[in-house]
Amino acid sequence: MVIAKDQSTAKKSKIGGRKRIASAEEGEVDDDTVFVQLLKTAGVILKYGNLPNKLTLDQAIFQKKLYQSLRKHARYPNVVQEFIRGMESYIENRDKFRNCLLPCGQYQEGESSNTVNYQESLIKLLLGIEILQPPVMNMLFEKIPEFMYDGVPEDGINLPRLIINQFKWLDRIVDSKDLTNKVLQLISVAPLEIQCDIITSLPEILEDAQHNEIAKELNSLLQQNTHLTVSILDALSSLNLRAELLVEVRHSVMSTLSAVKLDDLPVVVKFILHAITTADAMEVIRELRKNLELESCVLPCQLQASQGKQNQIAKGTSVSRENGSNDCVAIMFDVIKAAVRFQKVTAEAWIKAIESVDSAAEHKVIDLLVLLILHSAGASISKKQVEKLLRSKIRLDQIRDQLLQVAFRSHALVVREYFPSVLSLAQTLLRSPDISVVSFGSQMYKYAFMMFDSYCQQEVVGALVTHVCSGFTAEVDISLDVLTDLVSQSSSAMAIYAIFVKGILDYMDNLSPQQIRKLFFILSTLAFSRGLEGSHIQDDMHIIIRKQLSSTISKYKRIGIIGAVMMVGSMACDGSKVDTCSSDLPAMSKESFRQATALLELVRSCSEHSPEAAALYYDEMANLVQKGNLDPQVQELIGRSVLDDFQEDFVVDLIPDIADKYLLPLKCMFNLDEEESEGGIVINLLPLLSNSLTNASIDGKPSKQGAKKCVSPVSLASFFRLLRLCEEVQHDGNLEEIDALLGCPLHLTNLELVEKVESLSKPERELLCSLLFHAINWFREVVNGFCKLQDIEMKGKVLLRLQNITQLQGLLEKCITATPGYVPPLANFDSEITEVPPTIAPAAVAKKRNKDLKGKRKQKSEGSKNSSTDSSQTEEPSEESQMPTGNTQGKENNEEGKVFVNLANYRAYFRELDINVFFALQSGLVTKSQLDSELHTKVTEVVQLGSAELVFLLEDLSRKLDYMLVANVTKKILFLKVKGDRDVGFSHLRQMTPQQVAQFTLKLLNPLCNHLENAHNFFQALMAGNNGVVDVLGSDVKESQRMAACYHLLLQILNTLFAWCGFAQNENRKLLKSALDVLANRLKAGDGELGMEELFRQTFRYLQNFQNTIPRCASAVTLTQLLIVISSRSSDSQCKEKIATIARGFLCQSWILPTGEKEKGNKYNEALDTLLCIYLKHTDDVLKSVEEIAGVGVPELMNSTKEGNSRTFPTLTRQTFLVFYRVMMRELDSSVKEIPSGTQSDSAEVQIEKLLRWNLAVRDFHILVNLVKVFDSRPVLGVCLKHGRLFIESFLKQGMPLLDYSFKKHRDDVHSLLKTLQLSTRQLHHMCGHSKGEEILTQQSQEESGGDEASQLPEDDMEEEVEEEENDECESKIRKATRDDEDSDSD
Repeated sequence: MVIAKDQSTAKKSKIGGRKRIASAEEGEVDDDTVFVQLLKTAGVILKYGNLPNKLTLDQAIFQKKLYQSLRKHARYPNVVQEFIRGMESYIENRDKFRNCLLPCGQYQEGESSNTVNYQESLIKLLLGIEILQPPVMNMLFEKIPEFMYDGVPEDGINLPRLIINQFKWLDRIVDSKDLTNKVLQLISVAPLEIQCDIITSLPEILEDAQHNEIAKELNSLLQQNTHLTVSILDALSSLNLRAELLVEVRHSVMSTLSAVKLDDLPVVVKFILHAITTADAMEVIRELRKNLELESCVLPCQLQASQGKQNQIAKGTSVSRENGSNDCVAIMFDVIKAAVRFQKVTAEAWIKAIESVDSAAEHKVIDLLVLLILHSAGASISKKQVEKLLRSKIRLDQIRDQLLQVAFRSHALVVREYFPSVLSLAQTLLRSPDISVVSFGSQMYKYAFMMFDSYCQQEVVGALVTHVCSGFTAEVDISLDVLTDLVSQSSSAMAIYAIFVKGILDYMDNLSPQQIRKLFFILSTLAFSRGLEGSHIQDDMHIIIRKQLSSTISKYKRIGIIGAVMMVGSMACDGSKVDTCSSDLPAMSKESFRQATALLELVRSCSEHSPEAAALYYDEMANLVQKGNLDPQVQELIGRSVLDDFQEDFVVDLIPDIADKYLLPLKCMFNLDEEESEGGIVINLLPLLSNSLTNASIDGKPSKQGAKKCVSPVSLASFFRLLRLCEEVQHDGNLEEIDALLGCPLHLTNLELVEKVESLSKPERELLCSLLFHAINWFREVVNGFCKLQDIEMKGKVLLRLQNITQLQGLLEKCITATPGYVPPLANFDSEITEVPPTIAPAAVAKKRNKDLKGKRKQKSEGSKNSSTDSSQTEEPSEESQMPTGNTQGKENNEEGKVFVNLANYRAYFRELDINVFFALQSGLVTKSQLDSELHTKVTEVVQLGSAELVFLLEDLSRKLDYMLVANVTKKILFLKVKGDRDVGFSHLRQMTPQQVAQFTLKLLNPLCNHLENAHNFFQALMAGNNGVVDVLGSDVKESQRMAACYHLLLQILNTLFAWCGFAQNENRKLLKSALDVLANRLKAGDGELGMEELFRQTFRYLQNFQNTIPRCASAVTLTQLLIVISSRSSDSQCKEKIATIARGFLCQSWILPTGEKEKGNKYNEALDTLLCIYLKHTDDVLKSVEEIAGVGVPELMNSTKEGNSRTFPTLTRQTFLVFYRVMMRELDSSVKEIPSGTQSDSAEVQIEKLLRWNLAVRDFHILVNLVKVFDSRPVLGVCLKHGRLFIESFLKQGMPLLDYSFKKHRDDVHSLLKTLQLSTRQLHHMCGHSKGEEILTQQSQEESGGDEASQLPEDDMEEEVEEEENDECESKIRKATRDDEDSDSD
């Protein structure tokens, strides 16, 4: 019967359309066991084989019927055990057990078997019946071990996993605690795969009441087995845990973060971030950031592959997910991105965590990557907030280029995902006024181009071109520099985007000559490095250059000359001589040589009619030759006719008697080869200058196009530079062919005319000034050319030429003084000099009569307006240049109406000194008189430098180092076009990198130290003869002034070198160590190699020895700043105390000028301000130091005479009191802000310490406020009101809470402090009222006088009414607090 029924069932299945054909063994199970019969009665038909068990009723009805059948059974409760035993015997068969675990099929008569809805499995239905649940669970837990270690069965069904699924989502668990214990026991013995399944299913199995208990077990299991990390964290994420337990679990997870497998990292981070609250967000993110080490996520092989990947990416291949580690890191950042995008608390916590890091060593790559994520998210955090934070970190040198490099090279996949943010941030940073921020933005552009695909490269080039076309000088410069680097490093990749760069040609009118040079270098490199591929650019460049060269406007002709020379340089570049040229640059063909020759001839013919154009052409060609990478054919073509043309144009034979037919008498001067005067040569300067001026006056302009070649002294120095460099290249540095030019004389005039220059006519004076300018520029270029020669005689002549320069500069000052409105001839032709320098600076001119007030005010405003036009580059050096010429100033000041000229304002009209000239500093220092006595004898040794020549060289070296070695990474860039180009005079220097300049300066350190020690000995000798005072009355005042200038310049050079921000970079640490070695060995030559800390200490000691012989207050400031720079790089804690002692010593010193007068003036006051700030910032206790100055030094001053000073602080006089007062008030405000605010949790000792600090601060404040009664000038009043308000504000915010908490224990101290402060606030109140009344009186007097007289109130007097209200409010609060305290005391 059973078989027949099975066959009929099989036929029915066939008719019903079932795809699976039942086997003969498949059919209904029908036996007499309680298990089968009760199930059949309740509505479940058990099946054999692969057929699912059939459920004929609804699931709930089945469970109810079975439950009732069991309860109403005659043998209840024994029937339950029989039912379980029957079930156990039934599921002994694996197939039957599998069917019981699989979902049941619903069977209804008369319907096709295709209409089977999903039902639960039989086991799951039985677990839903309370009386059956415990035994069924026990049975299942006993069955799991049977299948734990089975392999993959034929049917592919994992029975342990099916069994675990039966426990999920049960409506009710009879004994949840027992279930939890059994689950934990099973986890402890199960294999890894089963453990993962069980742990992952725990949230769906257990009730909420058991979540905390299971979480503790999982937490301990997590510490034991890291392989279960993902499963445990998945489970914990879904458990409902107490806050305390969640924190404990999170700490445990965080502690294992560094040991987590890379594949598990995203899950771990997701768990940490998923339950962050406002209260613990900051702590969690800070700890996560601390423990998350991305460096360990990058394998060494990946680091090597990333470097080789650049070339592959540059060809247009995209960044792909190359390995699992990259995928995991990317997924982890996706998790962070989701967290910060949807949880504002998390985003703000990341910002604060990154912001709280205060050193570069503590910053990690994740900081930079998270900032990119935050910038891209945009929803929860402001982009401007991210940009502001990144700028601040870069400005403080906390996020550096090395971090950016690691981010791009090790995590390119992550960074690529946020490329729009990278581009946006780079654009923002590049427009910053801070050099360090701009440099960081440029590096972002470079790495983005080098590491990303072609789409990103195109976007980068487009953004850089947009920057170039912006019109802002600094933005244009840095963008062109980035493009230049990209072209030099990846010319093949950049060639694809040449069409974008070519678009900049439409904006050349807004570019400076230096920027045009960079642009044509970029375009010509792209055009000629790819052969035929760049032909379309070549044609466009030829058209533009020819058009510019044919222009009669000097600006466009200059563009054509620069572009043509740069184009020739790329066409004739010899790739075997230099690395920067593209490796695929072909050898120069005959056609290329013909084009280069034709272009050079075109440039020469278009420029020879204009002296300025010819000089620019010579300078550009000289720069091209100096690079040394020209093709030999082109090099020979350039040098072929240079020597003959120079001799023909500028050199004549030396003739004793010369006919005088010029405006000034002709005289041969400065001949160093007098013994070879017969048959000698001379530079034909005066005749050529007279002829050029005559032609200019006839034509009305220099020369017309198409006229014959114009020979002018304007191009003399430029032509010689080209000649000298061609000779060096052709003869391997040998200049014997032209060495006669070093000692040959010049056709000048009788220089005695300078003494009576005022009697000359205006044309004669201007001719004399131009003659001296050309002579000085000739000597400067000659010194440039022959400074590298090692021959002793040549060295001597070079030093003599330096003496000639200093001599002529002294004469030039007198000539320019007598020639107002004179415009010098150009000497630097690659820049536009639109401003006429302020030729005459007024000295102390005696006024015989009072002029109209209005006229004086107008004249003053105009004078200040004119004098400030070039202040950015002339103000600071002018002080240096005035130091050696102080005696002439003194003489002129004594004569009424005399004026003097500062040649520092004329630097743009002098030829640039090459950096090799400074090797002349290796010569020793002797006095000028000894040098003069040797000039009349035959030179047999190297002539030593005099003080004037030393000052000349040191001034130029100092300016060059200031220009190249940026002392502070936060130095500002001026985006607006300023008057006076600070780049003028540094064309040759800009071809070097800061690292190269620093290396060169290291070679000069020993000579510089020699000169520094000589200056020290000079003033030490003066002090020894004058009882320890630098008093040179009766000695050579001029020599003393020059030596003081040398002292100052030498210290300034050392300060600029050691303050260079590049020393903070790892690649420059060796340079820093070498520099420290030189100075440390000057003190004591060490036998072995010293460590960095010992080198810093020895260097500090060496420089400290110079403090006793400093002759000027400005030099004292420079020495102190140099010591601060050295100490800032060292960890020696004693340096701060030593610097405070040194600064105090300078403040306690009388500064006497060589004339015997005390130092005074604005520069002196600024130096005192700086010294006092340094002293108060480095002293142990600022408040005690302020009290000493205000309580000891000022009373001494008050008791002295009108011109007297304080005995303790000789620098404190009535003239400098404002400086001291302003600094003391400022530092007092700063110091009280650093006192922590009082809290109720402070211990008694902490409260007493804070109370003592505030007591001392209030006492200092009271002393300073009362000083206004004696020193009642308006500036002092303004300082008191300004900083008094700030002090009161700090007291209310930080001091009053402390007094509240301390009042009960320290009542008397609090009362005393408040009473003292109340006296001060009353005084401030009176000052505010006084200032307001004075302002009204001043306004009335202005109305009566017609408004001609301006108010003399300080600038912040307009705010005094607001200050008065604030002070009144402060006073009322303090009075109220005092009254409350008194009331409480009385109580």
